[in-house]
Amino acid sequence: MLDDLNRELAGYVLLIRKGVVLEIRMVKPPVNAICRRLGRALERAALYLQADPELRVGILSSGSDRAFSAGMDFNEGTDPAGAEAKQGAVEGGFGGITTLWSLKKPLIAAINGPAVGGGLELALACDLLVMANEAFLQLPELERGLLPDGGGLQRLPRRIPYHVATAMIWTGEPMSASDAHRWGLVWRVSDRAGLMPLAWELAERIGRSAPLAQQALKETLRAVDALPDREAMALRADGRDELANYAAMLRSGDMIEGQRAFLEKRMPRWRGC
Repeated sequence: MLDDLNRELAGYVLLIRKGVVLEIRMVKPPVNAICRRLGRALERAALYLQADPELRVGILSSGSDRAFSAGMDFNEGTDPAGAEAKQGAVEGGFGGITTLWSLKKPLIAAINGPAVGGGLELALACDLLVMANEAFLQLPELERGLLPDGGGLQRLPRRIPYHVATAMIWTGEPMSASDAHRWGLVWRVSDRAGLMPLAWELAERIGRSAPLAQQALKETLRAVDALPDREAMALRADGRDELANYAAMLRSGDMIEGQRAFLEKRMPRWRGC
């Protein structure tokens, strides 16, 4: 099935599977500019990650040495009535993952080069970011007559100090990897040669955790985002669809197994239920 999907996504995305980790590598030359077909390819790859019970963690990466992603492909145009519109993402929004709420498994962005405009918005849709020293982040949409409304203006001010985020949007000035790390946007910074080993090591480490708990964490982080403390602390898995994995975790055998394994000083044997 993976080989068939890779043939369908060829020229846009390459999927590399190892153990519980799936690398989703953007391979649209020359700089992974985001067109509707790339968005659809990324959406299908993310849905494949979500649907396969053996997979637990994804890595979003770039096959280009020049960029993680240069953002929106302006050669395509923005007419939603065009023929290409039918080939875009169905539920994932811009870039295929920026509004893909059905993706509950963790996704790591491995930023090897410039992540510009929509490229940064793809990274912001991920759960953890690691970055190469020579890479940078930028939101130059105002210079193009646009707003970064694929997640830049919605997510970035919640991830780093408000005026730092909005200054990036107002000025279009790039943010270096060291500054992104200093502001807490990026978890780790590495030289380019070490970036993918770092991303894989991180993914494999996360992949050892309980799969239901991982998905429950992603659900609850989304649910409490921007809630006042009192409301966030009152959150309960009380039959709400958006907290289905949280509810499943609370009644799962894995929750018992994790505690038992700790007491017995052994590795847990997860069943995902």
